[in-house]
This record gives sequence, C-alpha cells and structure tokens, in this order.
Amino acid sequence: MERTIPLGGERKVLAAAGLWQRYFARKRVPIIRAKVLLLASAALAAVLGCAPTLAAENCTTAADMEPATRSALLSAGQRYFDLAAKGDTTSLRQAAIPSLASDFSGIETTVKDNQSALAGSKATTRPPFLLEADGTAPIARAEFYCGVFGRNGQTSDSAAFYLNNLPPGKYAVVILDVSSPKGPRTVSWILQQQGSEWKVGGLYMKASQIASHDSDWFVARAREFHTKGQAHNAWFYYLEARSLISPLPFMSTAATDKLYDESQKAQPADLPADGKTVDLSAGTASYKLTDLFPELVGNDLDLIVKYQAANVSNTNAAYASNVMVMKALLAKYPELRDAFASIVARAVDPSGHDYGTMLAMKDIK
Repeated sequence: MERTIPLGGERKVLAAAGLWQRYFARKRVPIIRAKVLLLASAALAAVLGCAPTLAAENCTTAADMEPATRSALLSAGQRYFDLAAKGDTTSLRQAAIPSLASDFSGIETTVKDNQSALAGSKATTRPPFLLEADGTAPIARAEFYCGVFGRNGQTSDSAAFYLNNLPPGKYAVVILDVSSPKGPRTVSWILQQQGSEWKVGGLYMKASQIASHDSDWFVARAREFHTKGQAHNAWFYYLEARSLISPLPFMSTAATDKLYDESQKAQPADLPADGKTVDLSAGTASYKLTDLFPELVGNDLDLIVKYQAANVSNTNAAYASNVMVMKALLAKYPELRDAFASIVARAVDPSGHDYGTMLAMKDIK
C-alpha cells in the first residue's frame, strides 16, 4: 500500500506527570483526523508541564464543588456532547467563547469526522474539575493540582493540569466516556465561565482503543518487547499506552505517572528527543531525524518519522528521499516490522513545509 500525505504542520502536546514535574511529549500530524483537537483562546492552545508559579491557581474536584456548580457543569458537558453527536455545529458555535466562535472550522471538521462514531452512542460523564485562575494578567505557567496527593504523589482520585499563558478566569474540564459500536473513546470539553453560562472553549476527542486493544494491552506488549531486547518497540508502545489512558494531553493522573516511571527504563538513547537530531545513513546519503513516534492511522498503529530536508517542492525527489529513509530505518531497526503496520516518512524543509509518504511494512524492501 502506498499513500502520499499532503503538506501540513504538526501538533505538539506535552503532559506533566506528578508533583515532581516529570513530563512526556507526544507529537501528532495532520494526516490523523479527529483524534485530538483543542481550539480555544491562545491560553488554551499551548500546554506544557512546568515549574511552580507564584500566581494563584485553584482546582476544585466534583466532591468539593457547590452542588449547583457541579450540576451546571455536568449538564453543560452532556448538552454539548448531544449537539456533537447530532452534528449540530451551528448550535455548538453559538455556545462557544468568542475567540473560538470566530474560527470554528477545526471543531466543525472534528465533529464531522467523528459523526459515525458518535451518532447513537451513549456517554457517561466523569466527575468534573473546576479550575480558577486569579489575578489580572495571563499566568505564564499555570498548574492546577486537584484532589488529594499522598506521600508518593498522586492518588486514585487526583489529577493535575498544566497550561501556558492562561488568562484569569474560571474554567472547567468535563470528560465523557463514550460507548460506541466503533470502539470506546473519550470526549472532553474545556469550558470557560462567561457571565452565568459555561461556554465551549475547547474540544478533545480520542479513541481509547486501537483495533480493540486498550492501554493495558500496549503495556503488556511493551514489556514483552523489552524482555526480547526490542527497546525501541517497547518505548513506542509505552508511548501509545500513555496516550490511550490519558483523555487530555495536559492532564496527568496516578495512572499516567505510573506508566511514565515504568517507561523510562525502556527509553533508548539513540532516538531524537528534546530538539536533538539523530543521523541516519542511507547509502551515500545521510539524513537528520527530528522525530519518531507511533500514531493511529485508521485502525492501524503506524510509525511516523520526520527528518530535515533542504526543499520539498520537488515532490518526486521528496518521495524518493522518503522511501530511502524508510528503508534505512528498517535496516537499522528491523524490530520495527514486528510492531507497526506502516511507516509514514515526512520530509520537512527549513520553513516548516513538509511532504509525507506512507508505505506498508510489506512494501518496504
């Protein structure tokens, strides 16, 4: 199978893990549609685990909320879900904060792409969280610690949220677990209080399984790969396990903390990370890899590889380079054939333009 991937950028999401500011990164590319989308004010557009701040950030769990507030949040989350399930983006736009309503195309696309999975599905709302940011100016690095934290960090009912450049105000996180014939998923609403109403500030939609495999399955496979000495496969499967278990990229829980701790033992030193590139030899050529990460494409788990390119305007040349990178990658790490259905290679020029190509493993020879 061969598929050419259109030009596009990337999304970077970071989530912190616990009071000691451990954090992990996941990158997503535009060929994957309707998985995770946050469209809100600039404050909610960038998320990052960060160091302590002197600004006042308060988090209230559902158990400690005023009953009227808890009821309003649960009602808003369910109401907005029902609108999304019906594909009623007109009503959703009317319920959005102004900055989101002015550019609503992303959410419209996300709702449309998920329509078949949401239609007729049932959703159960989790206990919501209320986030209050005090002050008169945006908080550069806002941290919200919710619930009880024990001696060893998070507990079963706690959560932490990390946001950059957050304006003062009241926000809420409402997460719904969706039971769908096309597989379980989560729908998460970021709400902002304006007057007496809770308006839509952001939307995340994520599958909770890949081909009927959940986070526990990927953890088990990661451990198997680690035992067999396939450190790269183990690391990538730990990444996917953490992604599946977390409904939001800027939220950490006891479960994500535990996976973070376990996965660090499997992190290879020869992969690009934290802005560090890795050289990959392919015949007489050498390529600088900037990123490698797993990604769900349809019902398959594929491996995305991004590398530096001088120019991608010549698509024939870019395609040839993509194929060379795929072949060289498998020659260096043959274990990858056991873990992924396909590889997507993306050549990225200095201006950020990219050209991607997908090949099934069986077609990379």
